[in-house]
Amino acid sequence: MSSTSTSRTRLTDLADMAGVSTATVSRVLNGKPGVAGETRQSVLQALDLLGYERPERLRGRSVGLIGLVVPELTNPVFPLFAQRISASLASSGFTPLLCTQVAGGTTEDEFTEMLRDHGVDGIVFVSGLHADRKASTERYHRLRSDGVPMVLVNGYIDGLDASFISADDVEAMELAVRHLSSLGHQQIGLAVGPDRFTPVVRKIEGFAAAMKQNLGVIDTAPWVSSSLFTLEGGQAAAKELIEKGCTGIVCASDVMALGAVKAARALGLRVPEDVSVIGYDDSPLIAFTDPPLTTIRQRVEEMSAAAVNALLSEIGGGGAPRTELVYSPELIVRGSTAPAPPRPS
Repeated sequence: MSSTSTSRTRLTDLADMAGVSTATVSRVLNGKPGVAGETRQSVLQALDLLGYERPERLRGRSVGLIGLVVPELTNPVFPLFAQRISASLASSGFTPLLCTQVAGGTTEDEFTEMLRDHGVDGIVFVSGLHADRKASTERYHRLRSDGVPMVLVNGYIDGLDASFISADDVEAMELAVRHLSSLGHQQIGLAVGPDRFTPVVRKIEGFAAAMKQNLGVIDTAPWVSSSLFTLEGGQAAAKELIEKGCTGIVCASDVMALGAVKAARALGLRVPEDVSVIGYDDSPLIAFTDPPLTTIRQRVEEMSAAAVNALLSEIGGGGAPRTELVYSPELIVRGSTAPAPPRPS
């Protein structure tokens, strides 16, 4: 019997025992995507029961594992994303492998290779290098060409055949600026992180549009201060804006907003009587700060569920959306915003 005939016989035997088509068996043996985890496991079990040797790439393969790559967990919104995505994966029968990046630690590329070595069924990237406009996009195109299912949260790469889930940063700035202008604030500043990141660029664009729409301000460059996504970064950016005369400050994260409150107090000013501050994310416990923080809430639960649904749809062979799903944020008004102080006569 020829090797081709033997191969066809093996595919037929495996298909009959697993209850699937020979095409599905072929996809599993060749490590191709588009096969549900349960179906893949049935084919592998049939291999073992019939005494066929597993292809090397499938030996020890862990079925039902999903890689979850997130930034450092010092920003409370990232643990929240990790928790929500992990819970959604677990409820669908998958096990998340959490990979947390820290400065000087394992890189995103190193984590990705580790996950591929573990034979994960897919990967979710949250605020990773896909959000950095200066980073190479080759790594994601390579994953796509290799057939690795993936979803990217809060970042966008034009031309990449993948699912993207993002918060609407432009609408977030409209909500924040409109709220402050309705309270009588005329000089409003934006404290953001480095402008190489897609969410930052979108916030700056949204801020400019909102300032023009609500206050008629054309040139907003003087009212944007870029720093680090840290408490110290927020403090430095807010200090610069307050010294320029801003009575309202919109921040790109809740952590930066806490830095802005600290900056105001260091200058002898009160929040919100002298300076109003708005955060971004609505991180856990932020409602219990002093004062409780007015913030823009990312819809983390809905975004996490959408990311998991898109990934599992692709893993199962369905059609995951090859576009960016953008989720509207929500303004949460608390105690860190108030009417603008009277102007000096």
